[in-house]
Amino acid sequence: MTSKLRLGVNIDHVATIRNARGGDFPDPVRAAILAAEAGADGITAHLREDRRHITDTDIDRLMAEIDLPLNLEMAATEEMLEIALRHKPHAACIVPERREERTTEGGLDAAGQQNHLAYYVDKLGEAGIRVSLFIEPNERQIEAAILLRVPVVELHTGTYAHARPDPNGSEIEAELNRLQNCAALAALNGIEPHAGHGLTFDNVVPVAAIPQLAELNIGHFLVGEAIFTGLDASVRRMRELMDEAR
Repeated sequence: MTSKLRLGVNIDHVATIRNARGGDFPDPVRAAILAAEAGADGITAHLREDRRHITDTDIDRLMAEIDLPLNLEMAATEEMLEIALRHKPHAACIVPERREERTTEGGLDAAGQQNHLAYYVDKLGEAGIRVSLFIEPNERQIEAAILLRVPVVELHTGTYAHARPDPNGSEIEAELNRLQNCAALAALNGIEPHAGHGLTFDNVVPVAAIPQLAELNIGHFLVGEAIFTGLDASVRRMRELMDEAR
């Protein structure tokens, strides 16, 4: 169908478990190294304003100790921009962030925040950092990404992942169609489409089969599955399913 679909492993929730008790274990950097050995193509980490999981020290160590590209998820704030420009990770994905949410609950409103985002997109791009926007799969958000001249968008798959099965499969199919159409629209306009959020062994294949997608970013499920099978096995199984879809 297309070239190999990349797998970015998000290690945030290894840090969540560590921070629940304090101390140094489990170590998210060790998780990144294990994920790389199991077939991950990149590592994703979200440095949140409140440092609820990944910390500044984690970012320091990830930049120093892993060979895979680091995708830094960040809010569009001066603090996060300064950190990104200092570290210069391979990529920075601008995401929405609210203190009261448990995790990122939806896509960025790039269309409604275009003027605000332009400054951050330009500064990151000037530093040689690949910029992406985490957005909902709808045409209005793709059009905003085109105007902002970002090289990458990451389509939020949460609505698809959490859609309830019904006899006709209509809700899941509708969400999958939205993802397919927006991935095609992005690619047609020179933007590399990625996707992520809520993907599991059970629902990843239809998304992985979308030919325009270049990368999936998956974290919470892989960390949860690792409790039962180990991180190596969970990453390898996800890698297998993605490869089979292609």
